[in-house]
Amino acid sequence: MQKKIDLINGPILSSLTKLALPIMATSLIQMAYNMIDMIWIGRLGSSAVASVGAAGMYMWLSNGLVTLARMGGQVHVGHAVGAGRTDFAGRYAATTFQMTLLLGVLYGLVCTIFSKPLIAFFHLTSTSVINDAVSYLMITCGLVIFSFLNQIFTGLFTAIGNSHPAFLSTSVGLVINIILDPLLIFGIGPFPALKVTGAAIATIIAQMVVTLLFLFFASQDHILFHHIHLLQAPDSKKASEIFRLGLPSCLQSLVFTGISMTIARLVAGYGDAAVAVQKVGAQIESISWMTSDGFASAVNSFIAQNHGAGKEDRIHAGYRSALKIVLPWGLFCTILLVCFPTPIFKIFITEPDVIPMGISYLMILGFSQLFTSLEITTSGAFCGYGRTLPPSIIGITLNLLRIPMALALTATPLALSGIWWSISITSILKGLILFIWFQITIKKIILHKERRHSYVDL
Repeated sequence: MQKKIDLINGPILSSLTKLALPIMATSLIQMAYNMIDMIWIGRLGSSAVASVGAAGMYMWLSNGLVTLARMGGQVHVGHAVGAGRTDFAGRYAATTFQMTLLLGVLYGLVCTIFSKPLIAFFHLTSTSVINDAVSYLMITCGLVIFSFLNQIFTGLFTAIGNSHPAFLSTSVGLVINIILDPLLIFGIGPFPALKVTGAAIATIIAQMVVTLLFLFFASQDHILFHHIHLLQAPDSKKASEIFRLGLPSCLQSLVFTGISMTIARLVAGYGDAAVAVQKVGAQIESISWMTSDGFASAVNSFIAQNHGAGKEDRIHAGYRSALKIVLPWGLFCTILLVCFPTPIFKIFITEPDVIPMGISYLMILGFSQLFTSLEITTSGAFCGYGRTLPPSIIGITLNLLRIPMALALTATPLALSGIWWSISITSILKGLILFIWFQITIKKIILHKERRHSYVDL
């Protein structure tokens, strides 16, 4: 397991790419993981997709919650490793796991106990859709602890410069999900046809296996994980530092999900088919943002370690190198969704009355994919510095703007498409503003460093 990549010495582009490629591949696998679920569920009809779409919002919400521990833990571990303090890194990692276990258990209990009122928020009209959504929510979010742990393991392995365990573990999880989905959804051989419930069970089993594999890889690691002692008393100081650093990103993610849930409620006003379109469209759209998110994680670790090592000169160069890879990918995704929406959407849903709505979604959101990639990568750079506030300010402000914009645009002849345009326009603005803010921040840091050296020379 000595595959740690040296991020603070040597060529920048090659070391960053070596770390990023497995993470990007992991993101693509996760995307395929989700899409395979959606392809099989789509064969049950748009009502089944609507059920998973509604319940899936709370899974999305859980990702914001785990960000509280993951972001703070990953950045602090990266800083400690860069500074050569692996003992401190171990304490931060142990505290991160303790926080994650607590959050996962509490969230799972809430989703299990209040599953019906949580689904009722969306005002779904079909009884069967509601029942399926409740079942999916209780299983996937009730056992969300495995998803939480997998995200923490991924962040910590990436922080020390070893992205291979996440790739290998997630790959095995994908294979298991591919095998179990049709068996449990449609009831092949001795298996009963569990439909939407079967998809949820397949997902949880795959996540459990991924967790077990992460535990195996952690047992083989001699850089960070042997410094972790979960049974020791919680370190309140480390927990406070993780909390402060992770809170802005957590709030941004939670607000984003809350706004998305409100948007989903507006979408539901156009029927259950519209909810299905949004769910499928978001899965297709993830081809750009999940890949960018994977690369942003590598940028986060690269900047965190170099910041901890005091090598500020490598940070801006690393960010520029990342953009050379991420921006062409974002442009490719924009062209793909804008120019070829019909054949892509038909992979998931083939109902003739639903396809036109799906085409509209993909074309409109397609225009923002390049800027979404820019936003996510820049957010990773900010967070690597330990400056999680700027991405949160931009994200929360412009995501909140989506609601009044959607209400205004749906009152025009755009109707449902007005909601899609509110998402696309704000995504474009987030990417542009955050990029400009980071450039200003970098210049200030460089100028401050030059002045400090000039003062020392005097």
